[in-house]
Amino acid sequence: MPTAIVALSPVLLAVFILIAGNGLLTTLVPLRGVLEGFSPTEVGVIGSVYFGGMLAGTWVTPAIVRRAGHIRAFAAFAAVAAAACLGFAIFISPLVWMVLRGLVGFCFAGLYAIVEAWINAKAHDRNRGRMLGLYNIVNFAGSAAGQQLLRLDSARSFSLFSGASAFLMLALVPLAMTRAEAPPLPAKGRLRILELFRTTPIGAVGILLVGLANGSFWSLAPAYVERLDLGASVVASFMTAMILGSATAPYPVGKLSDIVDRRGVILGVSAVACIVEVALVIVGRGETAVLYALAFALGLTTSVIYPLISAHANDRRSQEGAVHLSSTLLFLYCVGGIVGPIVASTLMTLVGDVMLFVHNAAIHAMLAGFVAWRMMQRPPSDAQLALDAPPGTAAHHPVP
Repeated sequence: MPTAIVALSPVLLAVFILIAGNGLLTTLVPLRGVLEGFSPTEVGVIGSVYFGGMLAGTWVTPAIVRRAGHIRAFAAFAAVAAAACLGFAIFISPLVWMVLRGLVGFCFAGLYAIVEAWINAKAHDRNRGRMLGLYNIVNFAGSAAGQQLLRLDSARSFSLFSGASAFLMLALVPLAMTRAEAPPLPAKGRLRILELFRTTPIGAVGILLVGLANGSFWSLAPAYVERLDLGASVVASFMTAMILGSATAPYPVGKLSDIVDRRGVILGVSAVACIVEVALVIVGRGETAVLYALAFALGLTTSVIYPLISAHANDRRSQEGAVHLSSTLLFLYCVGGIVGPIVASTLMTLVGDVMLFVHNAAIHAMLAGFVAWRMMQRPPSDAQLALDAPPGTAAHHPVP
């Protein structure tokens, strides 16, 4: 682990800076949209378009990385996203923001795929959960830092958007200066959705459900808290509490998943996430301290589901398939991320803002139920045998 962490340190530093900028932008866009009078549906669609851009990015990222290499592709994606950030402050229009948000999503599909492929290429089955957990700690630490930048100026200012742009540009420096060996270039080919489903149904179905829930939360939660009329500082603190919880859980939960059946861990955290979201429905409009505590608890659970499912899927892929698998997972995540905010925002408009957490609680209940069903179809002993078997043996193939 120490040697792997040293080898990945430039990547992790780049991730921290990159996500600090994107974390600021992710909360700033819906917050500014509410202040400009955008409707909940318009805010939800802007969030969905981000995932639509990511969806498109997943299709072309393997070809771009194959042509330019990991580092140059990373630089290109970050530079375009940084330029797009400035457009939000210049053009105050829901339609223009949809285009810009889609462009940022397109770029981040490439950035995430490159980073996750790099980490997975350096990890192995016995430390992958911890390595992805460490990556997510850095990810959410950067996002928490980005949230606090909201306190430096008004959401109506130009400086916050320009600050987000600057962070995305600075993320180029660690990878541009590294001498670390990049992962193997991806093999020529397209996304492998059917192959993923045959190999690990939890990977395919689970990541789609995670996209539905996470896309709704990140697109609409800032607007939800803003509409409680508690002030922008409470929005920042709520998101920060959630992100601090997200930064706390990934490593210990990832370590646990390296020891026991990962599916059982996915089941457990999904069930707890559902319970927390039900609590937000019941008492989420009360004291701010309760709101922050529930946000922290939500971060402890929802943040680890994606890396757990990613680790579960990566346990069964080839070395040169890292970028393709990362892109395939992102593709399915984005499908959920497109649909989730639209459905949740429509429910919020028709019934009330609290439907955001009703929607997400139902999603996590479905995920827990699906994982439980899969574990009954394939007991833990069989799954562990497949994990322990050498690559290429029959035990590595899915059970029909």
